[in-house]
Amino acid sequence: MTDSTARPEPEPFGPGDMLWEGMGDYRLMLLLGGALVMQVMHPAVGAAVGEHSIYKTDPWGRLTRSLTSLQTWVYGGPEAIAEGRRLREMHRDICGTDPQGRRYHALSAEPYAWVHLTAFERAVTMSRYFGEPYTPRQEERLYEEVIRLGRILRVPERMFPATVDDYWRYFHHMVETTLENHPTAQDVLRTTLAVGPPPILPAPLGRLWRPLGLTSGRVNHFVTVGTLPPAVREKLGLPWNARDEVRLRRLGRAVAATMPHLPERVRYMPIAYRARQAARARERLARAMRVA
Repeated sequence: MTDSTARPEPEPFGPGDMLWEGMGDYRLMLLLGGALVMQVMHPAVGAAVGEHSIYKTDPWGRLTRSLTSLQTWVYGGPEAIAEGRRLREMHRDICGTDPQGRRYHALSAEPYAWVHLTAFERAVTMSRYFGEPYTPRQEERLYEEVIRLGRILRVPERMFPATVDDYWRYFHHMVETTLENHPTAQDVLRTTLAVGPPPILPAPLGRLWRPLGLTSGRVNHFVTVGTLPPAVREKLGLPWNARDEVRLRRLGRAVAATMPHLPERVRYMPIAYRARQAARARERLARAMRVA
């Protein structure tokens, strides 16, 4: 396994980047369940998570810690680089053998890259269901930023598909040839049914979303299943019909129409909100010094 530690440090994210606008939006939480399902369908990831993670016993605690790390990647400035190093170090000793006798290591290039690269599919899916669908040019920009984020996370350079078209060929090939109906994926799906509302959800957002059912496990499961690619649902044996799709599209339109009008402090997670405030304050200071 070859690490990529010798390459130049990537540039941290900031205002104007697409991930700066989208990574801290609470709508991201609607797609995280599906991301985890697809990640653990990779046999190496499923084995590692099933053996070492506490997602079943403390799902919201694990999610809160994951969201803190995730937001640091985008909103942490220089801290993002340090967080990328910390994550690799944290995963260095996660290894073992699954029940089928297959050895796994959390830092093997293919599964480590797969976990990261699901982010692009999830972002595109979020825009289609719960926002404004990206244009082809926006998808290109976003994919460039996903690669940049992968460099922060020390994903081996050779694992990045070169273009958006290459990415989709890679994604569909992984679904067809590598992902499996892994027991850990089924455990994740059962967990989405059992958990209550996320404790990190701000009270105003909870009051607004409760009538839509977004704080119930049943709807968490519905959204997780519905936003999975059809080939993934088929591999997992998950039923989905035209009526389900209509219901999900209606829910998506309601969320897409509501979220842009919410105050920034409600729309964005705390780290993202404070980072955005701080960036504007720095810009105001810079303007004041230029005038002086």
